[in-house]
Amino acid sequence: MGSSNICWGIEMGYGAIKALKIETDGQNNKVLDFAIVNHPKVLSTPELDQTEAMRVALGTLVSQYDLSGARIAVSLPGHQSFARFAKLPPVEPKKVPDIVKFEAVQQIPFPLEEVEWDYQTFVSPDSPEIEVGIFAATRQRIAEQLSMLNDVGLTPDTATLSPVAAYNALASDLGFTNDTPGTIILDVGSVATDLIIAEAGRVWVRTFPIGGHQFTEALVNGFKLSYSKAEKLKREAEQSKHARHVFQAMRPVFSDLVQEIQRSIGFYQSVHADCDLKRLIGLGSTFRLPGLRKYLKQQLHLDVYRLEQFKNLSFEGPRAGEFQASTFNMATAYGCVLQAFDQAPLRANLMPVQVLKDAMWSKKVPYFFAAAGVAAAAAGAMFIRPLLDSTAFEGAEKPAVIDRVIREAGMLANEANEFGVTDSSESNLAAAQIVSLLDKRGLYTQMMEDTARLLTMVNAKANMEAENDERLAASIGDGPAVTMTSLDTNYIAPGGVSKGGGQSATQDAEMAKIAPLRRVEMVGKFKVSANNIDVFMLDIFEPVLRDQLQRDGAEYTISVAGVPWVSSGPAGGNMGNAGRPNPRPGGGRVVSGGNPRPRPGGQSGSTNLDSFAPLQSPELPGAPKSIVTVTWYAVLDNANAEGGEG
Repeated sequence: MGSSNICWGIEMGYGAIKALKIETDGQNNKVLDFAIVNHPKVLSTPELDQTEAMRVALGTLVSQYDLSGARIAVSLPGHQSFARFAKLPPVEPKKVPDIVKFEAVQQIPFPLEEVEWDYQTFVSPDSPEIEVGIFAATRQRIAEQLSMLNDVGLTPDTATLSPVAAYNALASDLGFTNDTPGTIILDVGSVATDLIIAEAGRVWVRTFPIGGHQFTEALVNGFKLSYSKAEKLKREAEQSKHARHVFQAMRPVFSDLVQEIQRSIGFYQSVHADCDLKRLIGLGSTFRLPGLRKYLKQQLHLDVYRLEQFKNLSFEGPRAGEFQASTFNMATAYGCVLQAFDQAPLRANLMPVQVLKDAMWSKKVPYFFAAAGVAAAAAGAMFIRPLLDSTAFEGAEKPAVIDRVIREAGMLANEANEFGVTDSSESNLAAAQIVSLLDKRGLYTQMMEDTARLLTMVNAKANMEAENDERLAASIGDGPAVTMTSLDTNYIAPGGVSKGGGQSATQDAEMAKIAPLRRVEMVGKFKVSANNIDVFMLDIFEPVLRDQLQRDGAEYTISVAGVPWVSSGPAGGNMGNAGRPNPRPGGGRVVSGGNPRPRPGGQSGSTNLDSFAPLQSPELPGAPKSIVTVTWYAVLDNANAEGGEG
């Protein structure tokens, strides 16, 4: 919804729309702006389209004042809502809601499913009784008001009753307590009057149909004026030289008003025999009528005051005088704001729950999309970089390698033709095997794809490890952990020896196993960013090479010698003799399935202490990348077939 510390309180009155913008810091409230948008004609004017006139006034309010980014709290007129009060029988606190619902069914003259309602309990310190105030309005009335607000782009957070808002304003501003003298708040509106009694911690409300409209009608009949002229005369009566005549014309309405006030006081005293009412505070423009305060004081025998200004609210700026002069019209808007800020003693909110939910979700949707985007970006970060590296590798390196392999295969085929192995002469087994490679030239493409996949998987694993390894994360930085600089392939016939200088069959059990098989030696040079090459290769690169490149449905298997890599860069670890790591005891593994051969002692990691605790000084992040040469074999024949025939 809107900002939590700024709120516009709006009273949609029949004479004008009154709005008050307040900012709070939790302790003090500050008026930021206020508005009074008078209707061209009071809405009680006969034959006037009230709904359309209200929409026009709301449009004027929104166009002239900035209501965006703030909470919105509105009031429902007392004559369009219900306020009912009852005493509850002594029950446990947890049963109060059920009793209140029963009372609501009895008190509200509509089925509960057709109204929005709320309640508040009152407890007097001098009485064990619990009283409840039930506040309600029909859903149709609320929907009509919300529709007018929605038409100008406003969705309220709070909707309360006008008499409740008026009480909240005075109770907060004047500091009502249980010891405050019994007070009657009289808000005389255009078509009805709200009477609120605040006494001994209790609140009681009654609305009766006497207001400014009846006074205007009295002037129409007394002076034979049009309704608009009579309304103007009433508003200017306080400054008019004919004030006494105006009062005399309206005297019957004064009498009716006093009679309704006395009836209300009498009913309240019949229910609360110990009440002691001392004063009456008047609100609304009608209270400016000449002689009204004096007449009420004489008839009611109470001290009668008119709200002149708020004690705890002020406005600074060139419009300060205008704000003070409008104070008696701002109480309801002020009370709406106080309730929105949870600073009000009465908190009856009649906003439909579904409307509040819809408004809340509509505000959150942009944040959900933003959060989803962030989550997608975070999830994709682990895969996008390796994918880009893979794409770059495939686009830059793979085509050249494939072309070279195809050219080599063509040269071998020409040699085979020269030796006559393709005709009916005596067969040459070695040459025939070379020629047979042309039947599976797609294998080389698959080998290139597997190499690209190797890069992707290694980088993905490195990124995962870097989340828990600050040194590795610092050395990798924003770039990939591994990139390829070149890839050489070398076909080796059964019994042939690696041209890349790999270990002989007597040095490595894995090499001995694949010696009688056809195979393609893959020699890749990689740039590796890591502070300790030995640890990186043993724990990240080599496990991927040995275990994760194996897959079902491939026409070859991957074979890895005992120590398949050599580091020649500045970050290399313990290199052993001749710049090559010391062989791991136990050699490698057979390609045809299963797990890598266990190290001595059953450990699956490195047994070379130097690789985990190198004696040289650790390299600082950002050091040059090391060049690592890795050798592995794509075995074309079945390792378990006798004689090595595939």
